[in-house]
Amino acid sequence: MEEKNFKWEAAIQFAAKVVALLGLYASFWYADDFYLKYPRFDKVTDAAALFLASSIIFSLGRYILISLYRTRHGTKNVRGNFVLGISRLTAVLNTIMFIIAMMLALGIKPLEFLTSLTFVAMAIAVTFREYLTNMISGLFIMFSEDFSVGDRVKIGEVKGRILDITFSSLIIQDEDEDLITVPNNLIFTTPVTNLSAHPSRFFSVRFELPLQTAMQVEKLEERIRETMRNHPQLTGEDNMDLKVMDIGKDFVKYQLDLHATSNSSKLHRSLMNEVFREVLKFKREHDYMLTAKPS
Repeated sequence: MEEKNFKWEAAIQFAAKVVALLGLYASFWYADDFYLKYPRFDKVTDAAALFLASSIIFSLGRYILISLYRTRHGTKNVRGNFVLGISRLTAVLNTIMFIIAMMLALGIKPLEFLTSLTFVAMAIAVTFREYLTNMISGLFIMFSEDFSVGDRVKIGEVKGRILDITFSSLIIQDEDEDLITVPNNLIFTTPVTNLSAHPSRFFSVRFELPLQTAMQVEKLEERIRETMRNHPQLTGEDNMDLKVMDIGKDFVKYQLDLHATSNSSKLHRSLMNEVFREVLKFKREHDYMLTAKPS
């Protein structure tokens, strides 16, 4: 539904730009005397026409390239990096053309302006070298098919799921649900493992307990260890510590990380159910102790 709405918004924006450009060209034809009398408006409308025309061309090019890409891949399960890269590149080109149009509207010749600021531009390039190289690296990543938004990756010591790919960095959500920003340059200088290339054996069990019950969580932790420690369908590499993920007014949320012997989602659900059963038993016993009256 969101993708459909986005397509409609893009179509409306494209139509609005076409109508605005046609309106400008009509004004050039029917209001020529006005522009001769007020040359300042002539510069502004010329700049606006340049920006709108270039933006329309970029939008058409983006649509054609994405359509060809999707047609070529047919019904295969393809990554969205190409679409992401084309969209970000179109945004950059639109920004550049907007700056050029603003210069023209103010009577500044872009080529002469850049020539006069050659040394300043060099200083800026040196100052922002890291960002520029990150931006170039970001483009390479967007157009690559090594990994995509939604993949679980390990980059150096960082492990998690890619939430977004920007021109400066990758936004990764780790297993503790923290957001980590990884500079794009690091991708080309650090070993990267795409954990989604093959389904992972890793999975997490999340649950919450009432605050009063959570006071005795060490007992639950020990019970889970006794039940799962030598489980034949677990690798045995986990210490089975319960991580506190959130504390509310009357509840505590926990997470338990486990590694199964296979990447089967059915097996993961079965193991999760075993943990949930222990949690329910613990909670039921704890509630009984609270409600039981002394004899």
